[in-house]
Amino acid sequence: MVCLIRGISLASALTLLASGASAQQPNLRSILWDQAEGGNPLLTQIQVRNPTPARLAPQADGTLLPDRDRLNASTVTIVTAPVGGAVSTMGSDMANVLDDGDNLRVLPILGKGSVQNLIDILRLRSVDMGFAMSDALEFVKREYLVPNIEDRLHYIAKIFNLELHVVARKEIRTVSDLAGKKIFAERNFGYYTIRNIFDRSNITANIDFKTDIVGGLQKVIDGEADAWAGDIAKVAPLIRNIKNDDKGLHLIPVPFDRKLADLYFPTSLTSEEYPNLIPPGETVQTVAASILLMVYAWPEGSERYNRVAKFVNALFSKIGELQQPPRHPKWRETFIDANMPGLHRFKAAADWLALNSVSPEAGLKRDAPVAGKLQPNKTQLFNEFLEWRRANNR
Repeated sequence: MVCLIRGISLASALTLLASGASAQQPNLRSILWDQAEGGNPLLTQIQVRNPTPARLAPQADGTLLPDRDRLNASTVTIVTAPVGGAVSTMGSDMANVLDDGDNLRVLPILGKGSVQNLIDILRLRSVDMGFAMSDALEFVKREYLVPNIEDRLHYIAKIFNLELHVVARKEIRTVSDLAGKKIFAERNFGYYTIRNIFDRSNITANIDFKTDIVGGLQKVIDGEADAWAGDIAKVAPLIRNIKNDDKGLHLIPVPFDRKLADLYFPTSLTSEEYPNLIPPGETVQTVAASILLMVYAWPEGSERYNRVAKFVNALFSKIGELQQPPRHPKWRETFIDANMPGLHRFKAAADWLALNSVSPEAGLKRDAPVAGKLQPNKTQLFNEFLEWRRANNR
């Protein structure tokens, strides 16, 4: 600590510091604080490491900590995912970009994945919202007998898509071939997806959902199981880095079908993305679902609702900043006004979108590029698919 104080010698300052706990001598930090607050002309320059926060009134316990009620009223918690994936990094991004002093603090919590995240949002008092796959809602609804889950959990925004990858031995050619086979699909990273697909396709298999995703994949590589399934963003290093010199493994197709249309989107994996598992020039069809930012359906006007509403305003207003380096590149796939059929959008999010919609009356073209907003050239196929889905699921 360096102190340059006219009228107080260095020796005197050191003596004051050493005796700060004594009732006979005042603490030097208190002297400096009083002089600074009172504008004492003897104080010309102060350089203090970790200075006391300015203008904080003493609390009832005598500390200068922030006010407890105000701090809690401005803090929101978001359950993310285990370290190493996009979602945990995006939680950190939100804390860095959206935090606004005493007005808003974003507190990410490392979670276990989609299924547990939904349970945590429903049950843990300390969790306001979290990331979860859209198809995990169907699994939790059925597995935990929550028939009204769409009314209890609302979505704030669609963040990005994850593709289903099924790595299998070369003799397994189709999803139907997995009947009766041993499959690894970790509970929070693919089990709910493969269960949804199997249930709708009348397929029964021996699924190990307790082994972690890396351990399960290694067992398939070692020949201890027939297949591995996981929801993971392409191009996934975990899959691309599989050594497959003998071509004993490959990615099998998961064809899009009408019976899956309410949960999934059609997509594909290419040989350029996974040259180790797909022959040159070939494409493997699969399905994808969306990562959503989910929130408990807090009653409008409640304390928890107001806290999340404050967060929504910050998130939507700064989505453009989140989509720039050095933030995670998956933010660039986030479209804050993308609709999720069959689910309710959190009212504060819907209100923000309505208030900030781009319109000719505002002097802007409706198709003008706006950060985080869907653009016609990017969504034509998506819209055509939604039309097809509406026509085929009546």
